[in-house]
Amino acid sequence: MQAAVYTRAKSGKILEIRDLEQPVPKGNEVLLRVRAASVNPLDWRMKSVRPGVDVAGEIVAIGKTVTQFKPGDAVFGVGKGAFAEYACAPELKVAPKPESVSFEQAAAVPIAGLTALQALRNKGQLQPGQKVLINGAAGGIGTFAVQIAKSFGANVTGVCSTKNIELVRSLGADRVIDYTREDFTQGSERYDLLLDNVGNRTLAAMKRVLGPNGKCVMTGAPKKVSAVFTRLLKASARSLLFRQKFTFFIANINRDDLTTICELIKAGKLAPAIDRRYPLAETGDAIVYVEAGHARAKVVVTFQ
Repeated sequence: MQAAVYTRAKSGKILEIRDLEQPVPKGNEVLLRVRAASVNPLDWRMKSVRPGVDVAGEIVAIGKTVTQFKPGDAVFGVGKGAFAEYACAPELKVAPKPESVSFEQAAAVPIAGLTALQALRNKGQLQPGQKVLINGAAGGIGTFAVQIAKSFGANVTGVCSTKNIELVRSLGADRVIDYTREDFTQGSERYDLLLDNVGNRTLAAMKRVLGPNGKCVMTGAPKKVSAVFTRLLKASARSLLFRQKFTFFIANINRDDLTTICELIKAGKLAPAIDRRYPLAETGDAIVYVEAGHARAKVVVTFQ
């Protein structure tokens, strides 16, 4: 099979397409014929030689302990080395693909969709009628967050660039702030929840737009690990000193929440948005495009 593989060179990591042996599923895994995979920051930040985690495809084989799926089932979820013609995924991290969406749309969901859902529901404890501000509303997580927050009955304000205003409005945002013209941290509005997917504002600046008991959930973080830890320590300190709560968040990948997202899709409350599609041979270009910060919504690698 053909697969994307990172190799080492003097200039750093290089992504190549190579011929590899087809993987064999472990006892708790399913083997997918990949129909689509989507790009995430994990794909260039993690140390894995085989990038790709978001995946959608058809099951061609199952491990000995798998009970919920059979060959021929169309599923989506999180796997290993998804930028390949075949990839394995744990049974507990995949769910049946909704018939109303394509494999490409399904592949766009897992990491970004689960992060948005769990950040709003679990960490933010968002309630109907509350005001939520989503910084980075046109990105992978943001496009899901706008729609999910609206499905919860929240009043949603999205922050994005000028070119993405109409996209964010089309997703259901009640108000859109163009960050090229207005600094949302300087506004007079106060929010019950701030979902920060960008990491480009100080904690003190974000505190200004939170209500007395407001929460700030941060999914976006600086690229340097040292900066992440510094930001985490500052967030913990502020949460101890003030009623406003600051927290970092990493999604928990599980079938139950993938199923919850499926129900939102089936109900017409959530539609995965895709910016660009690349063939497997151009996976490197897809990753570079997302890493450079140019993408809006999700970028997908497709297979014939």
